Amino acid sequence: MSATDPYRDPGMVRALAAAIAREAQPGRVYRLMEFCGGHTHAIARHGLTDLLPPGVRLVHGPGCPACVLPPQRVDQAIALTRIPGLILCAYGDTLRLPGVRGDSLHKARARGGDVRPVYAAPEAVACARRHPDRAVVFFAIGFETTAPATAVALLQAREAGLENFSVYCNHVLTPPAMAAVLAGDAAVDGVIGPGHVAAITGPGAFTPVARDLGRPVVVCGFEPVDLLQGILQLLRQLHAGRREVENAYARVVAAHGNPRARALMDRVFCLRPRSTWRGLGELPASALGIAPAFRDLDAEQRHPIPETPPAPDPGVGACECGAILRGRKAPRDCRLFGRACTPDTPLGACMVSPEGACAAAFVYGGRRPRGR
Repeated sequence: MSATDPYRDPGMVRALAAAIAREAQPGRVYRLMEFCGGHTHAIARHGLTDLLPPGVRLVHGPGCPACVLPPQRVDQAIALTRIPGLILCAYGDTLRLPGVRGDSLHKARARGGDVRPVYAAPEAVACARRHPDRAVVFFAIGFETTAPATAVALLQAREAGLENFSVYCNHVLTPPAMAAVLAGDAAVDGVIGPGHVAAITGPGAFTPVARDLGRPVVVCGFEPVDLLQGILQLLRQLHAGRREVENAYARVVAAHGNPRARALMDRVFCLRPRSTWRGLGELPASALGIAPAFRDLDAEQRHPIPETPPAPDPGVGACECGAILRGRKAPRDCRLFGRACTPDTPLGACMVSPEGACAAAFVYGGRRPRGR
């Protein structure tokens, strides 16, 4: 028996679905946002929306780090690939992200840029060790979940004296984005909180969202039982008039998160005053930069990266990715979905990333029916 089997138990799933049906008040609509792209895919993969009563509606959130990366930062990463001899190491889901004019790292690689997909930050450090005569840049991306691994990579490079290694840092923070979405959409009643983020930060990172914006948050895991339990707890909070943060993922998420991981982040990162997000615009104190003590490992300080003026997402005017990231629209509200825009021919970031809402809807829900 695998470790996930108890959390996919059909009997428990049916029992929780029945409890949600009993808890939901007739005629009332509950709009619950799953912030995390991993949750979006788990919900679609397991068909959980089919188990919910009609009044319980799940809303996609912006919790896909590749999806919220602004096109200007993609263009700057592409600019790095034009530096002679430079190797750019990047997570695979960033390679097809569209820049301001639709360019991508995938196209830059086809033009001869040395772009190398990696699965983990230390692989980029290993690449720098293998190529001491070439500059190696790690294109770091992700929420609080992957930031500790980038911190480890920076410390490894410093300890090894790797003068050819640097990091192009694009780590962003979950609570500011969650607050921005909820402040702009009063129709969201509660939030399914990202369990992997809370494993680092602790559930308390979302207390300001519950307290200041009046929305309950339940931190959940990624299996059917986890998610249904979280939905049930959100309904119970709403009925009791409570707006609190609860932890429904205690087997992974400790009360104070992971202090060691946070200490690593505090050592190598600093808070950027403002940062731009795809679909959300400019948000204050919402992203990490590399601390001054590690300035020599900061690709933005070491390499000439041209400033890219703000511009709308690439020329696919009908793409609704921005509205989908804000929870204003669903993937099938976009007229490109399943037609011009598919995982094989993605036009927007929500279809490019494996954690994107459009990719989840396409892979597990099929393409748009003919005539719609």
